[in-house]
Amino acid sequence: MQRSRGSKVRSSRTCACAIRTSAIDCSARCSRWCRAGSTRLLKPSWPSVRCRCRRPRAAPATPTRAHRARSPMFDTLIVNGKVIDGAGRAWFHAAVGIEGDTVTVLEGDVSNVEAGRTIDASGMAVCPGFIDMHSHSDFALLSSPRHEPKVSQGVTTEALGQDGLSYAPISPVNRQHLVDYLAAVNGRPPEGTEWTSVASFLDLFEGASSCNVVYFVPHAALRIEAMGWANRLPTDPELARMRELAVQGMRDGAFGFSTGLTYVPNIYSDTHELTEIAGAVAPYGGIYVTHSRYALGDGLLDPFREAVAVGRESGAPVQISHYHNPVPGMGERMVALVDESRSAGVDVTFDQYPYPAASTILLSLIPPWVHEGGPEMLLQRIADKDVRDRIADGVYPQWGGSLADYMFAHVGSEKNKEWEGRSLQDMADAQGKRMVDTICDLLIEEHLEVAFVARTGNPDNVRTIMAHPAQMVGSDGLMTGEMPNPRTYGTFPYLLGQAVEEGTLRLEDAVHKMTGASARRLGLRDRGVLRDGAKADVVVFDPERVRAQATFESPKQLATGIEYVFVNGTLVWEHGRHTGALPGRALRKS
Repeated sequence: MQRSRGSKVRSSRTCACAIRTSAIDCSARCSRWCRAGSTRLLKPSWPSVRCRCRRPRAAPATPTRAHRARSPMFDTLIVNGKVIDGAGRAWFHAAVGIEGDTVTVLEGDVSNVEAGRTIDASGMAVCPGFIDMHSHSDFALLSSPRHEPKVSQGVTTEALGQDGLSYAPISPVNRQHLVDYLAAVNGRPPEGTEWTSVASFLDLFEGASSCNVVYFVPHAALRIEAMGWANRLPTDPELARMRELAVQGMRDGAFGFSTGLTYVPNIYSDTHELTEIAGAVAPYGGIYVTHSRYALGDGLLDPFREAVAVGRESGAPVQISHYHNPVPGMGERMVALVDESRSAGVDVTFDQYPYPAASTILLSLIPPWVHEGGPEMLLQRIADKDVRDRIADGVYPQWGGSLADYMFAHVGSEKNKEWEGRSLQDMADAQGKRMVDTICDLLIEEHLEVAFVARTGNPDNVRTIMAHPAQMVGSDGLMTGEMPNPRTYGTFPYLLGQAVEEGTLRLEDAVHKMTGASARRLGLRDRGVLRDGAKADVVVFDPERVRAQATFESPKQLATGIEYVFVNGTLVWEHGRHTGALPGRALRKS
């Protein structure tokens, strides 16, 4: 499209016919009209286009009454907004038309453009829908399909299967054990939900929620299918089986392989195992996504050096999850490591959320050897006093700080809901127990379904890492509990509002990180940008009002300033309310 400010709308598209005439007439006379949609852009009174079929030239025909009575050109037309197209460029004035599930960007006078609905976006920004590069909504999207915590932020696509903690491929005999083990992080599926493969898991999300999803094959599922919950390295046949399952997952539409190296059974692996599986998905365009092994080596940069090594040896692009370290000054060293790795030819990027706090499952504080054999064996062991005595010194705050900084975010039963928002230390003191007994008793009582927030991050490191050009945005939001990390409800508006206001990011850069950069990383060619023919995932927000309202004290507050959200061309969020539409799709790697 030729964009000429202050002029009539023009299109550089040409039809596949030979008639030099208006596009609307061309479409009526030539069955091979331009698939890009030029007939949707021009009226008979607008500039003509040159068509290229082999038919003899003919004089333009006068549009018939039937043509004049056609349905509106666009379903929705968004006018008077500042378009931030997701590519990192400066904003520009344009209208955005939505027809079906695609968009057209129109510069110039659009007063004659017809639409079923016109939205006046004066004073607002119009941009692509946001991509959450690290999500734990695997079952929340099915059990609460309106998905207000994310849609209200402008999120239109979520990356599932993160931290190696998800559920496909999985056989029926192993499925319920894995669901129980991970209930505190991913929730539970609706009763009767069945799947085994990545393909059948993705099918669950077709038209079932308000968000699109992409999926990464999780390490935990591969290990459990190949070798159960064994605390050892795989045999050659077991490793071959994991590679085979990962490849099948890619053929089913996954975008790569994910692992979480502080969680069982992933933690039982070594670098060779990771490299072999990452190498299996690399030829299919798969990304290696990793929650690093935080206890490795110096516990500072060595965990991330392992991730770089896997990428270098396997050939897979590397995405480091929730890139952070709470030690003061580590931000500069961490971005320097990324720069050095990229200069050496390793394709490394990372995602991050803006809050200085971690959040995960309580059972992660129990040493890995106690988990061997799966959740039922874990529950048996932690009921044994002798085992508790052995692990007493092994209960440690691996995210830094002290256990007084670890606040309950979610407990599964109503009986213990009163502890949500209070610390592990509070519970131990109130019960007069050792910390190990407090943790083990609670895990048994709640059948492992307990999560916490660790307020141990470093705000300066967060800002340094956020400003790096390889940074993308992932909320890492757990949807369980009444006191989640505020990242679940606030990540994306925080970048648009608070991070821009404090000068960490330009508004266009914030949008780019959440849209175009993420889409390019995933290989989503038709999302993450506003350009002609792109999929109509669109957000309209007020730059003056957009703010995250979620806090640690009140974390389930919806953001302000996100006015409209479209997913695949369907309006799902309008002025603080969900429309009830569920147009989400499972996006499959092609």
